[in-house]
Amino acid sequence: VDGKGVLNNRISEHIFTHLNQIGIPTHFIRRLNMREQLIREVEIIPLEVVVRNVAAGSLSQRLGIPEGELLPRSIIEFYYKKDELDDPMVSEEHITAFGWASPPEIDDIMSLAVRINDFLSGLFLGVGIRLVDFKIELGRLFEGDMMRIVLADEISPDSCRLWDIKTDEKMDKDRFRRDMGGLLEAYREVANRLGIMNEN
Repeated sequence: VDGKGVLNNRISEHIFTHLNQIGIPTHFIRRLNMREQLIREVEIIPLEVVVRNVAAGSLSQRLGIPEGELLPRSIIEFYYKKDELDDPMVSEEHITAFGWASPPEIDDIMSLAVRINDFLSGLFLGVGIRLVDFKIELGRLFEGDMMRIVLADEISPDSCRLWDIKTDEKMDKDRFRRDMGGLLEAYREVANRLGIMNEN
């Protein structure tokens, strides 16, 4: 979709800058231009971490919970990052047994996921958007003898479900997945509400 990458770059820059400012470690250094970012090199952990606040998508399908129902509490899910397998859902047992992450690393990942969820929920709520769920990826950042888990990849409407608080209108990639149209307009609306000036 022409122009989507530029919007995602700006939105992700905005979010990662704020996360860095509140002490959540990320790989992000700065945006270089409309389509590129300068980031720290990390060893990507082969997991997609999904945080869910509201029932939607595969959770609704798997458990028969109506889409839009508020969950009793936020739920963190792990998926093995393997495109040819369609990123299957895995448990902590799988993660430790196959050596994808150690128990202390899983603790760090879950702690980061909770903090990121708290921040993003507030950020979007402040501009009239409900954070339904989101996916993050993490990596190991090596600094001398030290290693720490940091947020990597991106956070944008491609990796979040974002609904308008008043209308439940979808402002994310589901517009594409469900052939609803208006994808670019929805992403632009997210950027505008966050106060990000759109570059021509």
